[in-house]
Order: sequence, then structure tokens, then C-alpha cells
Amino acid sequence: MLVRHGQSTWNREHRIQGQLDPPLSPEGLRQAELLGARLAGRKFAGFYASDLKRAFETAQAIGALAAGVQPEAMTSLREIYLGEWEGLRTEEIEQRFPEAWAAWVEEPDWDVVPGGEGAASFETRVTSALDEIFRRHLHGDVLVVTHGGVIQVALHSVVGKPSRGLFPFKIQNASITLLEKRDGRMLIGGVNDIAHLENVLVTEVGPG
Repeated sequence: MLVRHGQSTWNREHRIQGQLDPPLSPEGLRQAELLGARLAGRKFAGFYASDLKRAFETAQAIGALAAGVQPEAMTSLREIYLGEWEGLRTEEIEQRFPEAWAAWVEEPDWDVVPGGEGAASFETRVTSALDEIFRRHLHGDVLVVTHGGVIQVALHSVVGKPSRGLFPFKIQNASITLLEKRDGRMLIGGVNDIAHLENVLVTEVGPG
């Protein structure tokens, strides 16, 4: 179960976070508590989290209500390092790095970010971390609290395509994405489940 962290103070301000370390906002803490309430009673074979505050604070809030254990911090579950763009809003990036931003707008690619981690390094780090978690836990449910970019890479790896900065999956704060390993094959069991955050609108349709 891949969980994106709750809203951070910089999510609220629309700042690029990367590996900088803003905490949860009050709304983010509320989201984490709602998620913990949803998962209450579940038994987890493993419980891991990025060591960045927004993810680890989310995991701690979940653990207090659901898992009953503390998460294990893993630096390999951090968001991608975004170099000179970290801490900036998009309009500031456009002003300071016009050529790189124009290239990003034309075709998103982590490799255009000045001083950043880069696509290949990020994807290798994420897939290695998740492979290690799967090796540790051959059976049972595992809860992993991490970041949107990490979850995008995980989903892309299952469908067999590199991410490189493309975000075609909607991954909201405090959402649940489910990966399953069956008979050696990886399956996507669900993406961006936020039923614990809001009432789901079900529209009835007629027969046919």
C-alpha cells in the first residue's frame, strides 16, 4: 500500500519541495488521521516511510491509529532531488530558468532540472527500494508512506514505461495506491483511493 503524504505547508503554498523538508500543514495532519482511522485494525507485515517530515509525520499519525507500531525510515523513499528548483514556485522557476522551464513545459523530463537528481538515478533508487521491501516481506500487507513522484515511478515500472517526469496518474495527498505481487508478477490493484477523505459520489445509470 503506497500512501502519499498529507498536505504539507509547501503544498498549500504551491512550492516545489523535492528533498527540502517542510512539515505537514494542519490539513495534512487531519488527512493523516482520517487515513489512520480507515486503516485501523489492519495488520501490516511491514511499515516504512520516507524520512522527510511530511511523509514521516503522516506515517506516525497513521501508526498511532492503525498499525500500532512506528514506521521504519528509509532515505531511499524520498522524493526526487530537484536541485536549483527546490523551494521555488513555478512562476519563479520560469523567471530564473527560462530555457530549462521551456524545455520542461514542452516535454517534462527530470534531466532538464538544473543540478537535479535526474530521471535514471531516481527511477533506479525507487525501484531498488521497493524491490528490497518486497524481498523482505513475501507475504502480508506492507504500508509505505512516501511521495507523489515515487508513486508515479512505481506505477510506471509496473506498466513497463519510464516516468522521466511525466505524471499521468492522479496521486492526491493522503491517497492510497495498491501494488500486488502474485506469482512473481506485479499488478496495480488501485490508484489514488481517497474514500477516507471525502464522500464518493455514485451516479446511478439505467440498464444497458
